[in-house]
Amino acid sequence: MEGALADQHQSGGHSHQQQDVLSHATGVLVTRPEPGLSETVAELLDAGWQPFASPALVVRPYSLSEVPTGLRAVVLTSGQAVPCASTSVDHSVPVFAVGDRTARRAHAAGFRAVYSAQGDASALADLLAQQCRPEQGALLLLSGSGQGQSFAHHLRTKGFTVFRRVAYAAQPVKKISPTIQQALREGRIGYSLFFSAESAKSWLSALPRAMWPAAASTVGVVMSDAAKEVLCKAGWHTVLVAPEPNAASLLSLLGPSS
Repeated sequence: MEGALADQHQSGGHSHQQQDVLSHATGVLVTRPEPGLSETVAELLDAGWQPFASPALVVRPYSLSEVPTGLRAVVLTSGQAVPCASTSVDHSVPVFAVGDRTARRAHAAGFRAVYSAQGDASALADLLAQQCRPEQGALLLLSGSGQGQSFAHHLRTKGFTVFRRVAYAAQPVKKISPTIQQALREGRIGYSLFFSAESAKSWLSALPRAMWPAAASTVGVVMSDAAKEVLCKAGWHTVLVAPEPNAASLLSLLGPSS
């Protein structure tokens, strides 16, 4: 995901495993919520895969009733925070985004000065330290409910005044559609994409336990070691971890459909 610092940097070897991937069915389960879901589905279709959309989370964006004045910048750790930023903050305020996709969404939403850290929370903090000085004004950190506290603290240790506000709430989906379950039973889904450990846990909690073996027979493709751990505990035997902390790197593990 770029989501909740979805660009956390993790790595994993996959050269020999990619050969296994090519031998499986061309169906790809996509558990990413919007706005990233549609992007990922479109990219998979372009590459010749058959996407099965099954978002693990339902995201509800917020709008801020009051915004601090004298802001130096808005800080976005997830693309899910862009709608809140767009409706709450003047578009002339510079935006610092954790990754390229979040940056593109901010630019598309009308923000005129957008900077991408092209990575994870550490890269975003470094970018802010390079481009901003604490005396220039406060930072508005927009993140999901229950997220962002440690990142805000880290920025404060660098001397910044940080206002953290909740930009959205992500609730676990309550059930997995019968269509998805049938595709799993029939072996038409060969790969399962999970962009965070949270989404993996949420999706599994909504899937009937009797269906777990069918899901675990797919190749897991994940963004982080934490997500890999969730899948392994649920019975997955093959899990690939994106070498870089972004969606493009994750999708590169699939490549074009043969």
